Amino acid sequence: MKKVLLLLANGFEIYEASVFIDVIGWNLVDGDGTTELFTCGITKEVKSTFNQRLTVDYTIDEISADDFDALAIPGGFVEYDFYKDAYSEPFLNLIQSFHAKNKIIASVCVGSLPIGKSGILTDKPATTYNKKDGVRQNTLRGYGAKVINQPIVVCDNIITSWNPSTAMGVAFKLLELLTSKEKANYIKDIMGFEDKID
Repeated sequence: MKKVLLLLANGFEIYEASVFIDVIGWNLVDGDGTTELFTCGITKEVKSTFNQRLTVDYTIDEISADDFDALAIPGGFVEYDFYKDAYSEPFLNLIQSFHAKNKIIASVCVGSLPIGKSGILTDKPATTYNKKDGVRQNTLRGYGAKVINQPIVVCDNIITSWNPSTAMGVAFKLLELLTSKEKANYIKDIMGFEDKID
């Protein structure tokens, strides 16, 4: 079984988290049955943007990267204190731990910023939220990443993307890396998405 850890900071964006839950879950039930997703936060209860509450499967101190195949990180809103958790030492340490073990790390929108802050994007191509005068792209650049102005950037085992519109694409790319292009395209098809992964 390929296990995905969905790492949630307080202030995470529900839509960006839900795509990972759905795509990995669809593959578990209607695909090849080889993927499963678990949630994690610094605290047992995590609040999303707009204040929905979610009880996670694990707290971050219970996690070993050895037990998972991939890490998924949705972005969030500064207005809901996303960066307080996302830039915390436990959050950054877990990202570094997954990277050190050559695990897949997938992010949506500003989910790439804690990846950048962790130091693992130095001199690597990456992207992040591209609106509002490129403020977030400048932040990512400040962490040493080579910011690429395109929707989804894959470098080694790290996936970054530039805004919520890319979220499903990131989730399908993660599924492709965990299984195969053929299997990811099958899930896209049965979920009703007409475009195929090339």
